[in-house]
Amino acid sequence: MEDLIGRSYTMLCVGLLILIIVSIIYFVASKGLATFIQDGVSLGDFLFGSKWDPEGSQGTPVFGVLPFIFGSFATSLLAALIASPLSICASLFMTEIVPSWGKKLLMPVIELLAGIPSVVYGFVGLTVVVPFLRDTFPGQGIGIAAGAIVLSIMILPTITSIATDALSALPRGLKESSFALGATRWQTISKVILPTVMPAVLTGVVLGMARAFGEALAVQMVIGNAPHIPRSLFESTSTLTSAITLDMGNTVMGSVHSNALWSMALALMFMTFVFVLIVRVLERRNRI
Repeated sequence: MEDLIGRSYTMLCVGLLILIIVSIIYFVASKGLATFIQDGVSLGDFLFGSKWDPEGSQGTPVFGVLPFIFGSFATSLLAALIASPLSICASLFMTEIVPSWGKKLLMPVIELLAGIPSVVYGFVGLTVVVPFLRDTFPGQGIGIAAGAIVLSIMILPTITSIATDALSALPRGLKESSFALGATRWQTISKVILPTVMPAVLTGVVLGMARAFGEALAVQMVIGNAPHIPRSLFESTSTLTSAITLDMGNTVMGSVHSNALWSMALALMFMTFVFVLIVRVLERRNRI
């Protein structure tokens, strides 16, 4: 009887979860596709247009989201490039260099970064990172570089945690066999350990990029929110999430502008599915 109740409760929770996911996908898709089906906006102009003028200040409204897509990918990729080496080195230091005390001392500190609110990261970036970039490089300090630096700190715990768990799960015999063959510690790390855990590390990198791609508030505070494609890392631009959060409260539900914002949300959801698919492929490779 208890087993039947447990299975029934589990199936109810799973069914409710599937219903919620399907409902969210249907709601966002129905709103996002209305831009192209009802309002007649061209999909090509929407995805590859470089001008965003939903109010039609110069006559006809224009909905080109290429600057926002570029800003989202640029900040996410640059943040991953900054955070990945730091995360891998931190995980190697905790598990291979000082395994006796390093993980117990440093891992809680790194995980603490994950609990800091986004607005705190944005405020620190606005008061520390932006003035530093403004004094060091040409420009006002706001832009892709500032957003990428803030995002790299935010995704650092995700990549580090996954890399550390992968390194901790390695069989002891793998390293002992390498040492028995006369390899040094660095040769063992570079030739044996890292290639073995690389699929798991890449999984952490992709999850970190997904986290960075969907971040809104912290990036919005330091990126400048200018709807154009920048010519350097120190020029202001915008992201999909920043544009949605800034404009959604100023639109009328059902209008072309509102539907265009829902289309941007649909693009974000699609990219989330792509990230999940990549993670699944990497996990499959890791099992093999």
